[in-house]
Amino acid sequence: MNTILHNWNEVLKDMSNQVTAVSYDLYIETLEPIKVEKNKLILFASTLTNKNQLLKLHKDKLLSSVKEHFENVDDIIILEPSEREKYFEDIKRAEEEIETQQVLNDKNKLNEKYTFESFVVGKSNQFVYAAARSVAENPGKKYNPLFIYGGVGLGKTHILHAIGNYIRKNYPEMRILYVTSEQFTNDYIQALKADKKENANKAFRDKYREVDILMIDDIQFISNKTSTQEEFFHTFNDLYQLDKQIVITSDKHPRNMETLEERLKSRFTGGLIQDIQKPDFETRLAILQKKVEAENYNIDSEVLTFLAEKIDTNIRELEGSLNKVISLSSLIGKPKATMVEAEEALKDIELTQKQNLTIEKIIDVVCKYFNIKRDDLIGKKKNKEIVIPRHICMYAITELLDLPLITIGKAFGGKDHSSVIHARDKISKLMLTNKSLRTDVEDLIAMIRSEN
Repeated sequence: MNTILHNWNEVLKDMSNQVTAVSYDLYIETLEPIKVEKNKLILFASTLTNKNQLLKLHKDKLLSSVKEHFENVDDIIILEPSEREKYFEDIKRAEEEIETQQVLNDKNKLNEKYTFESFVVGKSNQFVYAAARSVAENPGKKYNPLFIYGGVGLGKTHILHAIGNYIRKNYPEMRILYVTSEQFTNDYIQALKADKKENANKAFRDKYREVDILMIDDIQFISNKTSTQEEFFHTFNDLYQLDKQIVITSDKHPRNMETLEERLKSRFTGGLIQDIQKPDFETRLAILQKKVEAENYNIDSEVLTFLAEKIDTNIRELEGSLNKVISLSSLIGKPKATMVEAEEALKDIELTQKQNLTIEKIIDVVCKYFNIKRDDLIGKKKNKEIVIPRHICMYAITELLDLPLITIGKAFGGKDHSSVIHARDKISKLMLTNKSLRTDVEDLIAMIRSEN
């Protein structure tokens, strides 16, 4: 016998001694206990008359007995037949809504491996972690919007997925939408191009505004798209006014996104802004150790120390190097990866990067990073939004490739070697005093290496 029926039988015994036999037979014994919900015992009465008579004559006695035999129950709710039908319909509807929302959440393609438990916390990311955890535990209540920025491969996407996975598990009724800014832009363009524009616009707005949690990854890619910024501004406002949680990531602080509209900068800076820094040695080592544990790799501990010392760019490259070591060990049939494979892997990685890396690839990455056209970067435009990325691109090429300066100059519209020297030296000097520029250059070079 389940707990509810057992406790209810005790209540029946009590009531049989407190009311007349007729009242007991008509009003008490015919009650059906259903469930305990929010500290209330739900009971079904056989008729409306029985319910009314029970409430009129015996409610106090019944409630007193229920409190005595049901732990943490402080009230009773009695439903007559028509209310019973509606009650079950409401339960079914709520279950269907939760089921539908779980399906929608699954379509968001949240990576189940990216959780708070699998995120390694160190000095470089401890404040981001704390803020993200707080948002996940209290969506829409604190730190809204939460804006996270940092270089490539440092864990921004992991944090977004961790927030989504936590909310999906603990608040299954909440509607979660995780997208990249590229997907947001594509959805908006498709809505504009649709034949039935009114229906398409409504579908687009319903998708992005009928949610409880909106997470946008890499928002910097809408920074020079005027109409997309306009649509996102209205989406942001609608959600914010309804206390819906918004979480955004970017590669830079809003104030350093030069082509981002001021009103969006204002919205972004109105919440909490946190940055993720490059992990220090201890954090890099902890990341490798966690990866080894999660994947059940067999590897010498000194290899992890070696990798943590050598790879200081970003987490993506760090884990990629570990995978390379494990792959080399497996290929030659060794049960345990050692320093021999580690040294070979790093030598192989550096050689492959040098062989595959070209001026064209670096230019492509710089254009993507700064969201500018290739023809503008290598052309003759003199505006600040183009000149600085152009100089950074020349600097990156001189750092990453061993090429004659005249060859580099030719890639930029036939410039001579003195122009390349000027650009290289100018960026080197600015990096000593301009922290934002230094971060951009370091992140860019890390991106070039990781994408190569």
